[in-house]
Amino acid sequence: MIRVLIADDQEMVREGFAALLSAQPDIEVAGQAANGIEAVAMARQSQPDVVLMDVRMPRMDGLEAARMIAADGSAKVLMLTTFDLDEYVYAALRAGASGFLLKDAPAAELVQAVRVVARGEALLAPSVTRRLIEDFARRPMPGGQTPPTLQALTTREVEVLALIAQGLSNQEIAAQLVVAEQTVKTHVGRILGKLGLRDRAQAVVVAYESGLITPGSHG
Repeated sequence: MIRVLIADDQEMVREGFAALLSAQPDIEVAGQAANGIEAVAMARQSQPDVVLMDVRMPRMDGLEAARMIAADGSAKVLMLTTFDLDEYVYAALRAGASGFLLKDAPAAELVQAVRVVARGEALLAPSVTRRLIEDFARRPMPGGQTPPTLQALTTREVEVLALIAQGLSNQEIAAQLVVAEQTVKTHVGRILGKLGLRDRAQAVVVAYESGLITPGSHG
């Protein structure tokens, strides 16, 4: 059962998401928060698997709340935004958010996004995500930071990382490389471990920032 905490300052939005998710046989709503401070406190108390986090909320915005929840390492954060090029979205990825979705996405897409984030898989599934990642990657790194090095990875792991950055799932990567899906899972685990990453969302960012993948370089 996937336990979800919903954080949004609009009660109608929270109730709508709660009704939709509660109707799923594999999802349970662990609570609702009206602002970032409540979201952080409730996440620590109820230990959900996924936090649906609105970007713009009073008292503490979704970005800061996401950073604090990600630092705790217990729940994965799925950011919700009204604007598909919201500045906060880029910062949210660096803060540790595991993915993001437009609020007006179809109901089925929201449900699937929760499941995807819960298992750390194929976070580029929503079509808008790749475009956002690519636009994000064009921006200079803050504070003159040095892009992460990929020297610790094997040739095959670099190949797998590049495919992750293109939005492929483990199953799709396995088919492309003609290997077992379990082999791909092993490679992904080693990539995340060697680079000190939380999940595939951060792996995508690293692939772009390191220059392994450049915006528009894949079809």
